[in-house]
Amino acid sequence: MKMIKPVVNLSKVAENYDTFILGFNGVLSNGNEILPEAATCLKNLFTVGKKVILLTNSPLRVASIASILSRAGISPMLFTCIMSAGEILHYRLKHAYGDYSAIGNTYFHLGNKSEKGVFADLDFKESNSLENSHFMYMSEVSSPSDTIDTYLPFLEHAAGLGIPFVCAGNDTSCFIDGKISLAPGALAEQYAVMGGRIITLGKPDAQIFNYCLDGIKERGSTLVVGDNVATDIKGAEILGFDSMLISKGIHVNYLGEGYIPDVAKTRELSNNYDASPNYVISNLRW
Repeated sequence: MKMIKPVVNLSKVAENYDTFILGFNGVLSNGNEILPEAATCLKNLFTVGKKVILLTNSPLRVASIASILSRAGISPMLFTCIMSAGEILHYRLKHAYGDYSAIGNTYFHLGNKSEKGVFADLDFKESNSLENSHFMYMSEVSSPSDTIDTYLPFLEHAAGLGIPFVCAGNDTSCFIDGKISLAPGALAEQYAVMGGRIITLGKPDAQIFNYCLDGIKERGSTLVVGDNVATDIKGAEILGFDSMLISKGIHVNYLGEGYIPDVAKTRELSNNYDASPNYVISNLRW
């Protein structure tokens, strides 16, 4: 079994790596604001000449993420690459790539309808009824307090109609307004149990990582930093990269809020997903 080392500061191990792949929500942001210590860490990584990639399962497009960073005083130029599940979904919809070649162009937007960037400038239209839709789409839940039961009537209806469920990212939980909330991936899992067809993309799929990495020459040794064992840490393991888990991310209710992470609980959690980080840190700090 891999040894999990608790660390207090990323600087303690940074010299061992050339490239850092960071998540967004739970790592740089709490779903409400950019975390100050994480912002300082980013700037220090850039200063010491490290390549930093931002890779997120967020449905937001890259331009929207860059705008969030800029408003927080973080230049997107600090990153070698910024990529999101939302950006990749937009590309695949635009080019009718793979599973998206025959899903139709009319969608029912489940949950929060404010984020429609994946459909920007594309020939897709929103319908107010499932009966008139070719597929169901979700970017995030309507409220941080929503549960799967909130959406069961929609899922049951859609399954009866036989329409696919599309979502960017397959996380089952995420941060919204600083709170751990239900994410589209959990509803996609439920829809699959009902016999519905799901079309999702995002970490831990190795292809998602390679979107960022293929164009980088001499990336050297790589460290993946994320707060989700099922996506970030699992993805790192698939690719053979070292990884660092943020314990005060979406697993905080299990791992606790201690400044020094609980290694025993981290190991127990890792066993559930058959993926283990090399390091665990309470939050991203230099």
